[in-house]
Amino acid sequence: MKSPLHIAIGSDHGGFDLKQRLIPYLQSLGHRVSDCGTDSKDAVDYPVIANSVATKISEGKCDLGIIVDGAGIGSAMAANKVAGVRAAACYNEALARNSREHNGANVLTLGSGQTTLSGAQTIISTFLGTDCTEARHKRRVDLIMDIEGNRLQNSSGPGSQNASRKGPDVDLSPQDIERIANRVKDLLSGSLPAAGGAAGSAPTHVDAVSLAQMIDHTVLKPEASRSDVEKLCKEAIEHNFFSVCVNSTWVPLARDLLRNSPVKVCAVVGFPLGAMPPQIKALEARKAIREGAKEIDMVINVGALKSGDTKLVLEDIRAVVEACKDGRALSKVILENSLLTDAEKVLACELSMQARADYVKTSTGFSTGGATAEDIALMARTVAPKKLGVKASGGVRTYDDAMKMIAAGATRIGASSSVKIVEEARSRS
Repeated sequence: MKSPLHIAIGSDHGGFDLKQRLIPYLQSLGHRVSDCGTDSKDAVDYPVIANSVATKISEGKCDLGIIVDGAGIGSAMAANKVAGVRAAACYNEALARNSREHNGANVLTLGSGQTTLSGAQTIISTFLGTDCTEARHKRRVDLIMDIEGNRLQNSSGPGSQNASRKGPDVDLSPQDIERIANRVKDLLSGSLPAAGGAAGSAPTHVDAVSLAQMIDHTVLKPEASRSDVEKLCKEAIEHNFFSVCVNSTWVPLARDLLRNSPVKVCAVVGFPLGAMPPQIKALEARKAIREGAKEIDMVINVGALKSGDTKLVLEDIRAVVEACKDGRALSKVILENSLLTDAEKVLACELSMQARADYVKTSTGFSTGGATAEDIALMARTVAPKKLGVKASGGVRTYDDAMKMIAAGATRIGASSSVKIVEEARSRS
């Protein structure tokens, strides 16, 4: 676990005294602390405090959370209702270590009636100093998150061992290949439903505020200078874009410029060719995340995909996805659709789902073509079962371009013409 950490802490009235004594302890260890309340011994409902702490973890605003109530149990239950949170009630050092090492807990709950100050400090020290690093444990944590996203499938029934054996090191089986091939045929024949439901259900207009929150404001040209990145970040804050998307070398600058704003930093990895080993992409992703990136857009190994080397493509995507999961960053997989057949686009989406990526993305903008509505629709239909997002990038320069992509199923837009797009949205309002 990196140090120092940004820790969210909260308590109900029963845990107030212990919380107040733990804050200076955490600060003495060099950690940054955000106090989510309560601020007195007046009665307060613990689920409200638990939600406040858990939301900071879910949104990536803090690294870990600590909640104190009378027993620690209710706060754990409440926190675990928030997406992305794995809260554990711990009463001793062994449980704290196990909750982190085996379960990847990101919120610790304590019972003020169950532990002393020194006991709580020992539990916290162990919790903060332990990481989930073993592949077998990380895979099971992924399964926990699959349950949250309704993605866990146990087709062999209760008690089956198949799920526990099917981990990150498994290659595509002949059955997987056959399933993917059949799905490709179904998608291309139009026998599966379109993304977004019935025809005509897509929006005809998105207001400027909502549209800005779908945009990754982008500058990726090789000659981009420091002043270009500074201008990008200034515009992102002014128009409240969801993120800025930059080459990884600019991540520290973008992080500093966007500090105290809601705008996230997105970095591209393996850009723009994708023709490097998976280990190199993973290293680049991890470094970008350590330096402040909250989202990673990685380019797949296009040549491996076109050669039919699905094992390498899966390894390539998974290496970056695992780096993102470790760093609590979103992962997006750039397919470079202009170089692929429709069948290869579907296969790349299937492999992205198997690797547990968060998004698939059309293109780098540096190849022979960019995003098309047809590609967005095909990708959206393919990833619908696992609820991945779809990012349209490359050639989206006007409000009408953006609306075509959104109507086809895009949930995120990557553009360097973002300011123009939102200004057109405002004028039409």
